[in-house]
Amino acid sequence: MVELSCYFHIPLCKRKCPYCHFYTVLDRLPFCDLLMEGLFLEWERVASFVLKKRLVSLYFGGGTPYLLGAERLGSLLKRIPRGPGCEITLEANPEEVTKEGVEAFVRSGINRMSLGVQSFDDALLRELGRRHTAKRAKEAIAAAREGGIENLSIDLMYDIPKQTMQSWEESLNMLKDLPFTHLSLYNLTFEPKTGFYKRRRELSPSLPDSEASKEMLERAVEALESYGLKRYEISAFAKAGAKSKHNTGYWTARPFLGLGPSAFSYVDGRRFQNVSNLRRYVEALREGRSACAFEERLPHPRDAHELLALHLRIIEGVDLEAFQRRLGRLHKETLSLLHTFIQEGYLRKKRERLCLTERGLLFYDDLASELVGLSL
Repeated sequence: MVELSCYFHIPLCKRKCPYCHFYTVLDRLPFCDLLMEGLFLEWERVASFVLKKRLVSLYFGGGTPYLLGAERLGSLLKRIPRGPGCEITLEANPEEVTKEGVEAFVRSGINRMSLGVQSFDDALLRELGRRHTAKRAKEAIAAAREGGIENLSIDLMYDIPKQTMQSWEESLNMLKDLPFTHLSLYNLTFEPKTGFYKRRRELSPSLPDSEASKEMLERAVEALESYGLKRYEISAFAKAGAKSKHNTGYWTARPFLGLGPSAFSYVDGRRFQNVSNLRRYVEALREGRSACAFEERLPHPRDAHELLALHLRIIEGVDLEAFQRRLGRLHKETLSLLHTFIQEGYLRKKRERLCLTERGLLFYDDLASELVGLSL
């Protein structure tokens, strides 16, 4: 049976963070009710398709899905049959998380949480527009575990304006005794249409330089692995048995279906996105129409180049022969470029697998850009 993942975009937020480029709306009751109506309608539209697949993971992202509440989320989960082993993740911000709240979400079916900690430096949290403190973040991590979440992921950022190596070391040291099983590590980027992007000229001089950024990344890898978390993807670290099933699907081209306003999908080589407007999303579904606002099917070999670039993010690499059996033979120009990357020390062959080297991990974005942009 074909495997499938589902992503639910819950755009509710108390306040928009200045670095966030995702579609959000204010956490107000009318918007909650409208969103639930849309999600129920969209699920009815796709249910027959989903039920023919094996659901590997469900992911409630946002926004701040925790704000939807366990009762609403549970009413949606009751409609979605899934077998044992299905990973069901809920994103949350530390300021909202309580032990009692987590217990309610666990009863509704949630078995994994992802907390947007971002930093354990209060000054940097203010810089990022976050509403929690380092103390509150640690309390939320404890509350999530006490509430019944054994598989707990946290997000951590570097390359933040005014961030120093000392501050970064202190954040890494705080991780040592915290009860989490997975960590996603991000370097802050100024995405278009965000508050930080509008202030980029003002903020850029206070960013860590390239050498400091490289040192922060290397120090994080060293610290996390000493705490028992293995780096299994460029930005992801996990304890044994705690790799993200959902995110691994993105990197290995498992089909996924996105529900909710602005949600992306990838099915049968076609990728498409719902309209990024809550009211228009619901209106389309009320009228029995698709809420899709964009779709494309990449021609070969561009599709293979994009998927290969994604797959190379995984530390264990990609079995090139198996990849070609699935997506078709790669052109000689593509193979020549991969050979060049090997000669220059960015890639290496490990048995049948092609993997990034330590150098390649540092320059992944450049390699991916060159691979995806290859003209044939």
